Amino acid sequence: MKGMPMKQIRFDFNNMLDVNVGKEDGVSHADLARISGNLKGACRHLDKIISSPAGRVAVGLEWTRLPFQEKRRVAEIQELGLRIARQYENVIFLGIGGSFLGLKAAQDALCLPYYNEFSALRRGRPRIYFEGNNLDPDTLHTLLVHLSPKKTFAVVISKSGETTEAKAAFASVEAWLKKGAGKKYGRQIVAITDPASGGLRRYVEEKQKEDRLSFRSLPLLRGVGGRFSELNMGLLHLAVIGVDIGEVLDGAAAMFKRCRNPAVFENPASLYAALHFILYQKKSKNIAIVMPFSEMLKSTADWYVQLLAESLGKKYGRKITVASDGTEQWGLDFKRVVNTGRTPVSARGTNDLHSIQQNNIEGENNKVITFVGVDNFKSDIICSPKNGVLSGKRFSQLMRLAQEATEWSLVKASRPNCAIRMPEVNPFHWGGLLFFFEMATAFEGELLNINAFDQPGVEGYKNYMYYALGKQGLDKKIVDDIKNHPLSKDKRFIL
Repeated sequence: MKGMPMKQIRFDFNNMLDVNVGKEDGVSHADLARISGNLKGACRHLDKIISSPAGRVAVGLEWTRLPFQEKRRVAEIQELGLRIARQYENVIFLGIGGSFLGLKAAQDALCLPYYNEFSALRRGRPRIYFEGNNLDPDTLHTLLVHLSPKKTFAVVISKSGETTEAKAAFASVEAWLKKGAGKKYGRQIVAITDPASGGLRRYVEEKQKEDRLSFRSLPLLRGVGGRFSELNMGLLHLAVIGVDIGEVLDGAAAMFKRCRNPAVFENPASLYAALHFILYQKKSKNIAIVMPFSEMLKSTADWYVQLLAESLGKKYGRKITVASDGTEQWGLDFKRVVNTGRTPVSARGTNDLHSIQQNNIEGENNKVITFVGVDNFKSDIICSPKNGVLSGKRFSQLMRLAQEATEWSLVKASRPNCAIRMPEVNPFHWGGLLFFFEMATAFEGELLNINAFDQPGVEGYKNYMYYALGKQGLDKKIVDDIKNHPLSKDKRFIL
């Protein structure tokens, strides 16, 4: 592959094994042997679906093809991002969930710190702002007061266009642009949405009838769930900030190849899933802490929280039906209530060694910590002389030592942990890191026998808000469920 580095991401699982953290809290060779058949079956099952175009779309595995997008399409997005970057001082991205977390992860990992504050760091690129990820009015209001609408571009990301947070933010930004930028304000908007249906798609088509250059759009691909879609809906953002999209996709493609290794115990994603599955099911380790020792990767840890929580936090098991053409359909097995899924927590080293680490060491032993370390930082600082034991030490050296010390203290306390090592934080390795976590999540979903690609639990609050706001056309079952389960507040229990 073009520009492919020789070094690769490594997965160090020494500190998850019983030889290091003890039999009660660690994984033994016998544990791995017992699960090997299930793990091989999981790998075969996923591989079978991944190999089928119709099967991938049907169950939501189309994201596994995102690293292999047409070069022509990628070049068009790269060019669009460049044109936007040359014309505007600011770009506001509107979206929630994966439509926000993936972009924020990319922003923090692939741009230098304080990107918005220093023009030299942006190299002529626009400032980037994220909204539509919350209903707090203060943040969006501040932007609309202080930014110039004539110098601002907006990108709205929503599959349906109906998600409350993104819809409300888009309505406000559109009105602001219309008032401040003139009747051709629509040329300052791109919608990333469903290619064929949904309220936002219909709105885009209406606006383009008035002006074909207004409300340009990019498709959210079928079979790609929001939390797995950074390499789909996030490409325009990468192009705007000047990242080579091809390098990110190459990194993901290289990781995809490693994660399809049929020798499952040489496959980093399947092994990551198996070890965590054993510690969860057999050792009651139900909390997953992801702690990068890199400030630039903290938002990537936040992205992973959504990936793990929405994918594996499920009430019901999976029910598979097979069509005559062999295509699988995954539904809910209402006869099998599982209430499963590890609870993810994002942290960062070294900052959170002075907060959550106290609980990690001496609190309930129900956690597994995943560290993400970096071999080579983009820059370094040497501590000044006459500074005691710190004299002449590099910050990067101290960061690596802090991670080593954290691992040591956890092992001493019989707390399982593992480490992912990145050669450096660059587009290639960051693309690989995301794809590693996505594949590991898919493998763990197979071991749990749940549907890792739906999120029925998220719909509850959305439906309640739609009902309370008077939205028409809600399913009668949803309306009846809300009416039959009113939210009760007794004043006696409010102090």
